[in-house]
Amino acid sequence: MSPLQSAKLVLIDALGLAKDALHIYVGLALFFGAMLLMRWKPWQWRPLIIVLLASLIGEVWDLRDSLVYKTPIRLSANGHDIWNTMFWPSVICALARWSSLFSPVRTPKQGAASQSDPA
Repeated sequence: MSPLQSAKLVLIDALGLAKDALHIYVGLALFFGAMLLMRWKPWQWRPLIIVLLASLIGEVWDLRDSLVYKTPIRLSANGHDIWNTMFWPSVICALARWSSLFSPVRTPKQGAASQSDPA
């Protein structure tokens, strides 16, 4: 078993997560981590590309391990893993780009609020 597969199994056991949940958490951690480290915004494509590249690299490594250790290659499982990793970062990016969900909330100025208060 490769070091990557061993590390995944240790994480799954230690955190009590399903393999699918691990992909979701890794995708979100990469997305938010890239934004924090590089000071990127959620509507930019760059953090999403980081998640996609990491996901593709992980799945290529899984395919390599399948060849080396002579285990069955299941491309549908690889696609499912990429889907799980990319889904929520893609949704967050889309919402940030095409909705007002991440727009700053405008609050009334204090001077205007004190003028309209009858107290």
